[in-house]
Amino acid sequence: MEIWQDKREFKKRVAYFADKIKVDVKAIYIRPMKNKWASCSSNGILSFNDELLSMEKKVGDYVMVHELLHTRVPNHGKLWKSLMTVYLGEYEQTEQKLKMKS
Repeated sequence: MEIWQDKREFKKRVAYFADKIKVDVKAIYIRPMKNKWASCSSNGILSFNDELLSMEKKVGDYVMVHELLHTRVPNHGKLWKSLMTVYLGEYEQTEQKLKMKS
């Protein structure tokens, strides 16, 4: 299991996906969050739970893409699921891992 080296590596990966998905990100924060893994604002501010840094990179990728897609698609409907598949392939197994950690 490969985990993140540090916040810088994590943020670089967020920027990679933001560029791929074509989302204009103004700021990326990694901080303690009690009730969720991440959040995004309509003006391009992303916040990630610092616990993600100690998790498998695949889980981080899932959370990153999940949040970035919410800047385009506000729900978890068919379009959102299709886009998740486009960017991550079989993402459902990773989603289940994350739900077990909640």
